[in-house]
Amino acid sequence: MKVRRCSILHVEPREQVEFNLAALLSGGDGLARGCRWVALAPHLGHEVVVDEAECLLLGRISPEAWVEAGALGDEMASALRSLLRKGLVVGRHARYVEMRRKDEEVRARHWHPLAATFHAFTRWSGADAVQAMQETGTSTAAELREQLGTPPPETISRVAENDSIPLAEDACNDFDRLLELRVTCRNFDTSRRLPGQMLSRLIGRVFRARSCVRVTDDTVFLKKSSPSGGGLHPIEAYLLIRNVDGVADGLYHYHPVAHALEPLPAPELPLDQLMLDALAQQHWFADAHVMVVLSPRYLRNFWKYRHHAKAYRALVLEAGHLSQTLYLSATEMGLGAYVTCAVNETLLEKAFGLDPMAEGVLAVCGFGWRAPEMVTMELDPAERVWQASSVEA
Repeated sequence: MKVRRCSILHVEPREQVEFNLAALLSGGDGLARGCRWVALAPHLGHEVVVDEAECLLLGRISPEAWVEAGALGDEMASALRSLLRKGLVVGRHARYVEMRRKDEEVRARHWHPLAATFHAFTRWSGADAVQAMQETGTSTAAELREQLGTPPPETISRVAENDSIPLAEDACNDFDRLLELRVTCRNFDTSRRLPGQMLSRLIGRVFRARSCVRVTDDTVFLKKSSPSGGGLHPIEAYLLIRNVDGVADGLYHYHPVAHALEPLPAPELPLDQLMLDALAQQHWFADAHVMVVLSPRYLRNFWKYRHHAKAYRALVLEAGHLSQTLYLSATEMGLGAYVTCAVNETLLEKAFGLDPMAEGVLAVCGFGWRAPEMVTMELDPAERVWQASSVEA
């Protein structure tokens, strides 16, 4: 049988620390330190522990050229069988067809190795961000200061104060006032329905194609309201909609050229529960009328930027542009908005039928009516949204 190493693989040495009574009695610190090797392969999506013999063999097998297993030597037979079972080496035998398929799909998508590993191993499954903050005592700014010490200063100066050049102050206009009103909303009014026209206008402002440039029949570029690396606009908008007039509660995909919602199959979980679990129990965000999942089609981006070290950064920048456009659009319409990356990607990928290495979840935005009272703390230092009097009341 012919074999080859998986396409993308990083092996990390990790220190293991265990209590050791003998070390303590002999005058030491009572800790025994050792090393274990952890393999990170994006096509697997989970960590794999390997031993030194397996590490050595991985270094001898090409990720591109197929070689006969027997040519690796009898002394490596046991390590090879283990690596085949773990999926770090793929074989041409029928029993390895599924693992080979997963590896070949990653190969075909032109990921940069470091970006693929980062993406695959920073996704959450079943995380509870609220419980984590409560357990670590970091739910408020005061608790953060107590637990973590003094933060780095809020500003820095690179020259002496007398050497700086003051800039002229301009009169505040409508756009300045809009920027002052843009804050992250953590209090939504679940008793109030959102007009369907507001949903249409906001989604259209942020995600609709303003024009198309057709280079050939099969090569088309879109113009949208936010910038995108290479003009590729690979980020799709998947929506979880609730309490919107004229639109049934459920899951949708937005088509940016048709300006239309595409209904998707109902999720296994009740919609309210899905929204809460997807946001890692951040109930202050889960109350929004609409959640928008920002999901890049990686191959659209990597079609141009193949194995490129900056391609993934371009997608992160694009998600930031889209979220800011959504923030400003929602604010101008009198709505609250947010963006978060503290999400359980695996749950959303399952709900929308997404392959994480082809069209994964990068971030989640949300918007809806603001609640009449601040129940969950929000940062509004300029007091443009929540006036001090209303907070006290």
